Amino acid sequence: MNVLFADEQDEPIVTDELLRLAELVLEAEGLESETGVSLVLIDEVEMAGLNEAHMGKHGPTDVLSFPIEASTPGVPPMRSPGGPPIELGDVFIAPSVVRDNAEQQETPFDDELSLMVVHGLLHLLGWDHEIEDEAIRMEARESELLALIGRVRP
Repeated sequence: MNVLFADEQDEPIVTDELLRLAELVLEAEGLESETGVSLVLIDEVEMAGLNEAHMGKHGPTDVLSFPIEASTPGVPPMRSPGGPPIELGDVFIAPSVVRDNAEQQETPFDDELSLMVVHGLLHLLGWDHEIEDEAIRMEARESELLALIGRVRP
């Protein structure tokens, strides 16, 4: 997997586990090994700007995903014969917001941060949680994927 990782914020983060998790998620979801995705850690100011510009919401959020390919949960996008590798899109995470959420929920920061990686990647793959049935399915898949690295869904 080609995971482009950028850390553009000041919160100290151990990135090796996040990269490994992103690769495991993409592999578990059946994507080709050449598939590309970007995972970017940003500060609250940048996240608030993205949230307002793209979601119409004020203030920062924990994770935003911007898919390039239209996807259906459980049906990974495949490249056409001889075509370029699939580029899924971008996942932006604001670790300071994730830390605040973890503290409010009394859950370990690393579990919450791992959940945001999985959650963001699943959104790129067509998963959603707007309808209760979809939310239940997405949360179950998040739990399965987090278990691959010994984490639990908070």
